[in-house]
Amino acid sequence: MDEAASNLFRFLEELGIETTTVTHPPLYTVEQSQALRGQISGAHTKNLFLRDRKDAHFLVTVEERAEIDLKRIHTLIGASGRVSFGKPEMLMEYLGVVPGAVTAFGLLNDRQGKVRFVLDAALAEADTVNAHPLTNEATTSIASADLLRFVKATGHEPLILNISS
Repeated sequence: MDEAASNLFRFLEELGIETTTVTHPPLYTVEQSQALRGQISGAHTKNLFLRDRKDAHFLVTVEERAEIDLKRIHTLIGASGRVSFGKPEMLMEYLGVVPGAVTAFGLLNDRQGKVRFVLDAALAEADTVNAHPLTNEATTSIASADLLRFVKATGHEPLILNISS
């Protein structure tokens, strides 16, 4: 594991949050990660790093098969007008990850609170949530209640909404 992942696991340990992590070859898309279904149980995530026309940034986390209406999501998440995908440079600056490794765990790196975190209500109800631990070479399983505790411990107030259809 690299230093970023080590820092994440140390933070989770300090919070008393238990996780399990499986390492694997790099996965860049939901389609690639579906090859691991059966090895890792629980709900798997799809993450969208979005920005609005006023340059506000959002991290939207949904279950991997969820369908999202990008033409309408701005009305749900409180964005100023339609959203587009955030730039890779901002993804790295705010969340400390590259495209293909976007994860709710990246909120650990958003110390200035520049990113609004939106969690799909269906995913919040799952027992276990799986996400990349700041690298797409592993998947970490965490109880959904503990994921919310983690998010709050990073200084973010999660917005839990019915995003998916």
